[in-house]
Amino acid sequence: MTQLMENVNSRTQLVGRNRLELLLFRLGQRQRFGINVFKVREVIKCPPLTRAPQAHPVIRGIANMRGKTITVMDLAMAVGKPPVNNLEESFVIVTEYNRNIQGMLVSSVDRIINMNWEDIKAPPDGLGNVTFLTAVTNVDDDLVEIIDVEKVMADIMGFSDAIDDNVLNEKNNDDVKNKHVLVVDDSTMARKQIIKVLEQVNVEYSQAKNGKEAFEMLLEWAQDESIPLDERCSLVLSDVEMPEMDGYTLTKSIKEHPLLGNLTVLLHSSLSGSFNDSMVEKVGADDFLAKYDATELAARVLQHLKIDNSDKDKQAA
Repeated sequence: MTQLMENVNSRTQLVGRNRLELLLFRLGQRQRFGINVFKVREVIKCPPLTRAPQAHPVIRGIANMRGKTITVMDLAMAVGKPPVNNLEESFVIVTEYNRNIQGMLVSSVDRIINMNWEDIKAPPDGLGNVTFLTAVTNVDDDLVEIIDVEKVMADIMGFSDAIDDNVLNEKNNDDVKNKHVLVVDDSTMARKQIIKVLEQVNVEYSQAKNGKEAFEMLLEWAQDESIPLDERCSLVLSDVEMPEMDGYTLTKSIKEHPLLGNLTVLLHSSLSGSFNDSMVEKVGADDFLAKYDATELAARVLQHLKIDNSDKDKQAA
């Protein structure tokens, strides 16, 4: 328990400071890849795998780890590379994404490094496998590629964008009239998922690819006095992991700014582990929702837009 609390405390110290810890690994070649340590539960040598009948080709098998059965996917195959060979010498990174625990098979694991999100950049257009990347960075003069795990998961596991009829039937058109949501996410796949939800509930939206871009948009809107800010943006719906400025730093910057502090911020992240309560409270976010459930997302967005309307009614009275 003491070690766990030390890990929680050490990592929550990074929150709002635009920093992250990156676990570096390889997929059979010289190229190094990275994953946010917040998403990693543990790293182990590859255990015996049992082949799952009729599974997706990327699924190398299932494994029993600490009494739980988890799916192990070949991350190299998932991004279009040759499969990881020599399972006995390979490793499994046990991760928690989108409320699920899964294993990612990799060839080798390098080390953990502490970095600034400002040093994490969008992938250049000329990079061959850019469709599977959310960002790149430079470590020891080498390019490190950060994989869009949400796209990988969607390709392998699929996802549903259907919203429960109860939520749609209970929607009050007055709650969404003239409302606008700013969607902030570096993953193209994640933005597509969110937009499908917003379109089903008739909510208008704008998009930003990272926290820095979103903050600059909000400042521009706030400084334009021709239209009040609350008529331009009713809700900021932001991912957490993003290059240049992460969602925690974006939230903290919004809440501390005199022109933006009243904006509602809903953090929407695949970081569904146990650290979130501490982190959300520390940066002052109004709410947190783990990715990705279309019905829950629609209900939560509508809830905040309704609250926004109630506040305006009180001010008018």
